[in-house]
Amino acid sequence: MIRSVKRLLLPCPCLHEFVIRRNSRMSAIHKCVVAVCQMTSGNDKDRNLQTCRDLIMDAHRQHAKIVFLPEACDYIGDNKDDVAGLAEPLDGPLMTSYQELARKYSMWLSLGGIHEKAKEGKVSNSHVLIDDEGNIKAVYRKIHLFDVDIPESGVSLKESNYVTPGEEIVDPVETPLGKIGLGICYDVRFPEFSFTLANMGADVLTYPSAFTYTTGAAHWELLLRARAVETQTFVIAAAQTGAHNKKRSSWGHAMIVDPWGTVIAQCPEGTGCAVAELNLAQVSSTRTSMPVRNHRRNDLYPRLEPHWKPVDHDRDVYQFGQSTVKYNQVFLRTKFTIAFTNKRCAVPGHVLVSPIRCVKRYSELDVHEIKDLWLTVQRVQKVIEAVNNAEASTITIQDGADAGQTIQHVHVHILPRRPGDFARNDDVYVALEKKDSLECRSEKEMVEEAQALRLLFDTMYH
Repeated sequence: MIRSVKRLLLPCPCLHEFVIRRNSRMSAIHKCVVAVCQMTSGNDKDRNLQTCRDLIMDAHRQHAKIVFLPEACDYIGDNKDDVAGLAEPLDGPLMTSYQELARKYSMWLSLGGIHEKAKEGKVSNSHVLIDDEGNIKAVYRKIHLFDVDIPESGVSLKESNYVTPGEEIVDPVETPLGKIGLGICYDVRFPEFSFTLANMGADVLTYPSAFTYTTGAAHWELLLRARAVETQTFVIAAAQTGAHNKKRSSWGHAMIVDPWGTVIAQCPEGTGCAVAELNLAQVSSTRTSMPVRNHRRNDLYPRLEPHWKPVDHDRDVYQFGQSTVKYNQVFLRTKFTIAFTNKRCAVPGHVLVSPIRCVKRYSELDVHEIKDLWLTVQRVQKVIEAVNNAEASTITIQDGADAGQTIQHVHVHILPRRPGDFARNDDVYVALEKKDSLECRSEKEMVEEAQALRLLFDTMYH
């Protein structure tokens, strides 16, 4: 029997009812009905799929546009062999079934933790987000693995025995509700992870879980409400509940928490879903009324953002047209863009910003690359001016051979400017045109400059 409850989100009386989002991507107030689900998975995949199908149907009847299913919604094995043996790749029949359900009901599905077949007999714990046309929009592989042994409480689980950890924090995904940041279960204990997703633009954080009964009773609601308050986002946490086998039970209490930290919907005991209408305006109204983001002292502690991991600083390179850029010369990387030190500088502090994808002309960039490129240019300009004690910059692209482009890859020049650095101000363009005559810097100098700039980006708020 599927049970459900429905509660509508009511604005906190101390907050403004309507606030214009400062982020220009949101020009209207978003409202969206969502369903957070709870179930008791076992090792019968067909039975678990039927339960998920029933939950999705129930959410559809209540007009939900997004359904959040818990971690291990596909199965919970009785032993290590079950975990690996039942796993499928993401193009397997189980995922196809979920994609068909999304299309059939025109609903977004958050599959909170699928056992994705990985190498060496292990799995990835993969949070898959599917849109209402059945397309996989994002896959996040759990990065924090639950390796805990608490003998006095009877809690002992070593997830790393059978799960390969993920290596990436996935960009928040644009949905009918806003931008959703993907996490899984144990990730909720790491506020750095939450802040990173919020700094990447998340309006909603998700922590689909299979919390143990002992840890859930002590910390579940506390952690979820804390993550909501400190990031000022909605937090949605689907959950496993009850006894899965003789060795394992889950706490349940799937819930939705608003940006003020109020639990606005929660599942009762057993299998079911809780449905709520969320108003994205509450995210911006909370951030306006309690502007903690503006008060953070990122001059004293780092702004949390996803880090990139060069494998080998001496050998690994980015392609840069007919040339290459070494990883250790790059001081900032985003999803689509890199910023790096320059071999021939027209002025001190002259750096380059380019898309990661090797594209010759600006007109060949897609909209995501263009947006990311210029946001990165803005960030870099602020730091470069501060480092070089400058109050102006020349920012330019040489787009095509007739414009002076010699590297067959789109790149933006950022040159911090000082009074009198050229006899005539526009002579800077002559220097760029004749850059082959400029002094060639050593690789050691470029690497040291990149290292110093990289540290600044870790400690400054932009």
